[in-house]
Amino acid sequence: MTLPRFLARTLMLAAMCLGPSIAHADFKLDPRFTDANGDMVADAPTDPSKQIDPDTLIFSYTPVEDPAVYAKVWQEFTDHLAKVTGKKVQFFPVQSNAAQLEAMRAGRLHVAGFNTGSNPIAVACSGFVPFAMMASKDGAYGYEMEIITYPGSGITKVEDIKGKKMAFTSETSNSGYKAPSALLRSQFGMEAGKDYEPAFSGKHDNSIIGVANKDYPAAAVANSVMKRMIARGVIKPEQVVTIYKSQTFPTTGYGYAYNLKPELAAKVKEAFFSFNWDGTALLKEFQSAEPPQEKFISITFKETWAVVRQVDDAMGVSYACK
Repeated sequence: MTLPRFLARTLMLAAMCLGPSIAHADFKLDPRFTDANGDMVADAPTDPSKQIDPDTLIFSYTPVEDPAVYAKVWQEFTDHLAKVTGKKVQFFPVQSNAAQLEAMRAGRLHVAGFNTGSNPIAVACSGFVPFAMMASKDGAYGYEMEIITYPGSGITKVEDIKGKKMAFTSETSNSGYKAPSALLRSQFGMEAGKDYEPAFSGKHDNSIIGVANKDYPAAAVANSVMKRMIARGVIKPEQVVTIYKSQTFPTTGYGYAYNLKPELAAKVKEAFFSFNWDGTALLKEFQSAEPPQEKFISITFKETWAVVRQVDDAMGVSYACK
């Protein structure tokens, strides 16, 4: 994947501004995993006794919006997943990225969609094996990081954030924290806690609603989430103003726990790629994105998430598992 111009510029400036003091991210899997084929994800255990074949598959979607809404959105897909795998499927409404990561690491989560920024940590520490992503019918995918404010906030450009509060989502989020932090530091010379007051809302929808309601002067968000919220009438487009928009990042990656029995893992993949989106709640929810998300396409962590690992490198992210 070609490095977007926004990130190429940001990472180059980060290196120039920060010099040797930044700690570089060295991606590697937790020692309990093996990667014999070099694809950067955990291999299935070779010992059949260490493979799992649960009666009920636990599925979760990244915790960016109201879990109650998304349980219904995913219902037709989870029914299809159950039919293809021959398993019961339970939707698990996680409340935070940390909870989702820990659930898979502890073996309580089997199939999931991890957000862009959490994917590398999920792969390194939780044994997550991403293989799919949503895309349009012609294969276009991705979202942009936007820095938003509200009309009359006094903020008309990024530099105006100085001295004010800036909302992020969580430290594992790419568009909600890592990419905008790298941008503010390297391109605008602004450090959190020194030049602006960081606040963590926990989720993209919290940040978006917070700006729309004038609780936060500015926030960094994934515009795919904002567009879906506007389409559902959660906020009105005139309540927010975009002052910065990045180029495209990969969106939520879908996959399974590395230690699923290989035959079951193959059935999980089959379910994603055989799902018929026509007329479903999933299509209704995600087709409002730009580009529209209308099917699942095959991806690899090694290639598709290279750009995100480079953002992590600029941010000095550690993949050490706690």
